[in-house]
Amino acid sequence: MPLRGRSALRRIASRGTAMAVGAAMAVITGLAAAPAVHASPSATGALRWAPCDDPAKPGAECATLAVPVDWAHPDGPRLDLAVARRKATDPGARVGSMVFGPGGPGDSGVEMVVRRISRFSPEVRRRFDIVSFDPRGVGGSNPVACSGDLLAERPSPELKNQADFDATAAYNRRLRADCRARTGPVFDHLDTAQTVRDLDALRAALGERKLTFHGSSYGTLLGAQYAETYPRRVRAMVLESVMDHSVPTTGDFLRSEAATAEDSFQEFVKWCDGAADCALHARDVRAVWQGLLARAGRGELENPAKPGTSLSSSDLVNKTAFKKFYEVDYAGLATAIAGMEASKPLPASPTSISPLHPATPVFCSDWHLPVRDYQEYAWLVAMMNMTAPDLPYLLPIHVAAACLGSPTANPQHHLDAHGAPPILVSNALHDPATGYPWAVSVARQLGRSGVLLTYEGQGHGSVTSGPCMEDAVDSYLTDLAVPPRGTSCPAVPS
Repeated sequence: MPLRGRSALRRIASRGTAMAVGAAMAVITGLAAAPAVHASPSATGALRWAPCDDPAKPGAECATLAVPVDWAHPDGPRLDLAVARRKATDPGARVGSMVFGPGGPGDSGVEMVVRRISRFSPEVRRRFDIVSFDPRGVGGSNPVACSGDLLAERPSPELKNQADFDATAAYNRRLRADCRARTGPVFDHLDTAQTVRDLDALRAALGERKLTFHGSSYGTLLGAQYAETYPRRVRAMVLESVMDHSVPTTGDFLRSEAATAEDSFQEFVKWCDGAADCALHARDVRAVWQGLLARAGRGELENPAKPGTSLSSSDLVNKTAFKKFYEVDYAGLATAIAGMEASKPLPASPTSISPLHPATPVFCSDWHLPVRDYQEYAWLVAMMNMTAPDLPYLLPIHVAAACLGSPTANPQHHLDAHGAPPILVSNALHDPATGYPWAVSVARQLGRSGVLLTYEGQGHGSVTSGPCMEDAVDSYLTDLAVPPRGTSCPAVPS
């Protein structure tokens, strides 16, 4: 079967190292909570496993791994990474440990292993110990903590003039200072280059000579930069729903994100036109949607999750439509749209958008997306809205606003992983967050190491999307059987 692609990675060994950014908390907090960890490693870095504190999901073991706050100063202050594993279900057929790189940024790998192990195929669970961790700044690994009150004051990304632009930059400075004070020194060392070094320390602590890795979404940035830094320490690597860290400019990044989101909206409209059970079948879906956007913009659209309160147009796009695109829940989206259309309009009132999650500093430290002034910002918004006319004020423009003035420790660059073994790059043709062109680009950058596996369907995530995808990925991970270049797998009903 066909498979397309190539690519190339390397750098960073001397210093150490998609996009969904979640909602923030109402109180001073860190990122997503993780199951309690009971054991700490010894001074040699060995992992001391103990049952995780989750009686509803038994069988997982937890540990911690001490790593330097700053790998440039390995003898300096340390932090404990929260780690979890589930042992291979068939010990006699065990290949070794497979480390999962969580997405986000801000997702908990411990949460994935403890509570969502079904995310991995039965064959992978049979043959591997599934291991993951909370990346630095997340969950149980020295989480980023910020004032909930200050997070709630985040300015709207719908900036109207230079004064709004300046106010947003000033707010970002206040927020960074607050988060740094509450989080501690790790706040300045959250970039993926630092996490690459954490991942290699975990590989060593697991006793694995070479790393078997599966990264999803933002976790693909971690995997790609690991292969770049330690190409000869990779056994097998799956990059699923791929971030392209070579995208050079703010405009290029935002345009590509808008295009892939709009593509998913078009896929939804196409489905509804052909599906008799669509709640909007035989109607002008775009016209209905634009009507909701207009009501939301006036503060007249009720939030179904919070009756009596209004839903902003930003949250309508990012928390209603975009979430359903991730899951390919087109029927659910059509039903939600029909229900909101039929709802009684609220009296017009100002709306507010949800504050960004404190994981945003991780993204800002990995992406250099400068915006000089309001005039450039307004151009970027207009460009995105022209590229994605059905999805105004997509989340990436929010993140660009949140990163105004932030330092970048690990900026974009072309990958160079010369010497790495075959790396499997997996992506859906119609991924709403990490578009297919990014996967093609990363596979090309990986050169002879890059092997592109295409899922001809929709959604964010693809490795278990039907037997064709699952068998190809399982065979690669377990037996290092690389699919032929150009391999693609048909879409399966969601």
